[in-house]
Amino acid sequence: MKTLEPQISVATRLRPAIRKGIQPKAISMSQETMVKATTLQPDSDLPLIVEPAVNNLNFIEWARNSHEFIESKLMKHGAILFRNFNLKTVADFEAFTAAASGELIPYRERSSPRHEVGERVYTSTDYPEDQKIFPHNEHSYSRTLPLKLFFFCRTPARQGGQTPIADTRRIFQRISPRTREKFIEKKWQYVRNFGNGFGLPWQTVYQTDDKSVVEEYCRKALIEVEWLDGNRLRTRQVRPAIAHHPRTGDLVWFNHATFFHVSTLDPLMRDVLLSQFEEIDLPNNTYYGDGSPIEPEVLDELRAAYLDELVTFEWQQGDVVLIDNMLTSHSRNSYVGPREILFAMADQFTREDI
Repeated sequence: MKTLEPQISVATRLRPAIRKGIQPKAISMSQETMVKATTLQPDSDLPLIVEPAVNNLNFIEWARNSHEFIESKLMKHGAILFRNFNLKTVADFEAFTAAASGELIPYRERSSPRHEVGERVYTSTDYPEDQKIFPHNEHSYSRTLPLKLFFFCRTPARQGGQTPIADTRRIFQRISPRTREKFIEKKWQYVRNFGNGFGLPWQTVYQTDDKSVVEEYCRKALIEVEWLDGNRLRTRQVRPAIAHHPRTGDLVWFNHATFFHVSTLDPLMRDVLLSQFEEIDLPNNTYYGDGSPIEPEVLDELRAAYLDELVTFEWQQGDVVLIDNMLTSHSRNSYVGPREILFAMADQFTREDI
């Protein structure tokens, strides 16, 4: 009959070694084993959901030491949803963005109403809660743009208010070769009018009251400036519709041609604007790069490509979403009840980089 050895505690077994001056080694965990990663849906890579796999994980310290993990996952998936890391305040959010990306970018050449709530941390948008926001990539109309976007949920809406996202690589593949080739050849043009009572005034967009400062900014940003009577301003800028990601090399659909076109507006708003303005005076509108109109059937095709790729998740309090701004577009659903989603940008690039 086998004799069972008495159970001896780990501490008891270590005592001889400790007496000999040999200290037990601390158990080492890699940064990756401290978290668990899953996807929202089995058939989709977007977004990757990262949650703590150990108790009392210091999320900020983990992020500071996990740049390689975060970057590799972000370039593969296009967006990471960090959940259950106990972020609560603007300061928490600022600390995470600093740990994950370094210096944040100020909001210049503005298109959406936002207000600052922290050091280069803004509300995601101040558009009314009953309005949907069409999918887009931040600052794809600009010469300089952020590669990383951060969204932080302090207060999820009682109903709706999701931030649907879509893979711009897949959007590109959905668009017909004929349409892609036409935009590659012609590019796209963004025409913007300031001072007509709709949209942001040019003083807010360019953060100055000095026309010469606006002109200098636009000269460097390759924006054509036309001053009109009544202190009004019209700008035109031509940009590529397609880009190669500077780090992955992926070909992506990267522009605001659909977003800013008057036909993409809510029908009621569109009809109001068209009844009050000539087309050239609309607050925002888009064309092919040579100024010719984009065909209605092409705009329908583009809208369908975005909407067919949308992936929607439900916000939870404390969630942070990190988006690669070139690989992933974002949008907003209308909502009911208080909602507070904060926003920040990092990792600035210029058109010459992409």
